[in-house]
Amino acid sequence: MTLRLAPGTAWTEVLQRATAAAPEAFAADRLRNLFAGQWHDVGTPSPVRTPIDGTVLTQLPRVDADTALRAVRASADEHRTWACTPLADRRARVVEALDALTSHRDLLAMTLVWEIGKPWRLACADVDRALDGVRWYVDQIERQIGDREPLPGPVSNIASWNYPMSVLVHAELVQLLAGNAVVAKTPSQGGAVCLTLAHALMVRAGLPVTLLSGSGEELSEVLVRAAEIGAVAFVGGRSNGGKVAAALLDSDKRHFIEQEGLNAWGVWEFSQWELLAGHIKKGFEYGKQRCTAYPRFVVQRELVDKFLDTYLPVVKSIRFGHPLAVAADGDPLPELDFGPLISAAKADELQRKVEEAIKHGAVPLYRGSLATGSFLDGQDTAAYVAPSTLLAPPGRSRLMHAEPFGPVDTIIVVDTEDELLSAMNASNGALVASLACDNEELAGKLAKDLQAFKVGINKPRSRGDREEPFGGRGASWKGAFVGGDLLVQAVTVGDPDERLYGNFPDYSSYPAT
Repeated sequence: MTLRLAPGTAWTEVLQRATAAAPEAFAADRLRNLFAGQWHDVGTPSPVRTPIDGTVLTQLPRVDADTALRAVRASADEHRTWACTPLADRRARVVEALDALTSHRDLLAMTLVWEIGKPWRLACADVDRALDGVRWYVDQIERQIGDREPLPGPVSNIASWNYPMSVLVHAELVQLLAGNAVVAKTPSQGGAVCLTLAHALMVRAGLPVTLLSGSGEELSEVLVRAAEIGAVAFVGGRSNGGKVAAALLDSDKRHFIEQEGLNAWGVWEFSQWELLAGHIKKGFEYGKQRCTAYPRFVVQRELVDKFLDTYLPVVKSIRFGHPLAVAADGDPLPELDFGPLISAAKADELQRKVEEAIKHGAVPLYRGSLATGSFLDGQDTAAYVAPSTLLAPPGRSRLMHAEPFGPVDTIIVVDTEDELLSAMNASNGALVASLACDNEELAGKLAKDLQAFKVGINKPRSRGDREEPFGGRGASWKGAFVGGDLLVQAVTVGDPDERLYGNFPDYSSYPAT
């Protein structure tokens, strides 16, 4: 079948619409940086490539540490004024920003399709979760604040590229509601145009926001350790997260550092295969490029045949390809499970991990082919990886202990409950885990020994931003837990003797799973 780009979705058209919506934030050939309430033409331009086909979308000007320090100090000045602004006025400005973001919802989502390769449905969901989530806080903030006060300085936000709206912008708007100015670092790998447009709409509403582009290595010292910063919020991998945590060791700054873990499904004394098939299918959304994806299945030996009867048809049905490629007769945007990985470099790295695991003994149960994907003729497909499944990756394999962050699953076969727990806890802590088990009482007992913050029984768990908290165990999280009331508590000050609830060295208890 011959495919073509869906009408009205060409990047040139999308960029023109974004520029028309916020001309102050876009230069002729690059994005601008935002600080002190103004957009600035500063920084060294660096090309931003779409993972969809490798073409350059725009130029991202990366600022140096001195410029970042000037921006942080300007944010601290804004913070002092904003912290004294009555809650009713703060809420009104956040609502104004939400209304503006809502009016540009489709444009924000389309920038995400191009910038990070999300299929249209998932890009819309990212924007919608941010806006719907913050509106919930708008309704709850008076109760949540009570007698609490803003932090002594702005909140510094360093987040990964995969959820620019529902993680980064969502967190910023709640921090603003609570009375804090915010500083955000644009993820280097994707989301810059979306975030530029979003922050332009936020600053128009009178919100004290700062958006800086630059390398983490160059800006980390300022965005983490600067005396003016009141709290640090980080979402990313363990390597960079560990560096942020180390930089805060001699500091009493508030921090919430979310890092990845190897989230696992355990399958034990189970028979509800149709139910599990639906969860496996949904789990491949966005190519498993998210912190709550499940790339590990730990299966009781007696159930391996039935598990594979369920699993393999699902993985073979996964649909991937160019997120905007449609049939020549004008079909609507494709219903794909995922598009590309975030970059050709990440795709190559993941493929090398798979080859390494097989070389050292893993059994390739399934290896998909790019030939089954949906692509335009002549399209660059370097950033795409077809689904793969490996049985029993060796202990020295990187896939045994670390999250692949892509559409690659590993399966471990076990004989005892102790082996099940050991295999599910392979990464020294995780954000989520799930048990597929007919006996929910037994599953509940097993869950107590899983080193995951949230454990689902016959269902997956997700981040959650409203009624329940979110955090991690072991090396998957450092600092205060967030979500719901805890998110507001993390960025406000209450009783002088208050101890934040979180993953701190002297804490031994966690929320019930």
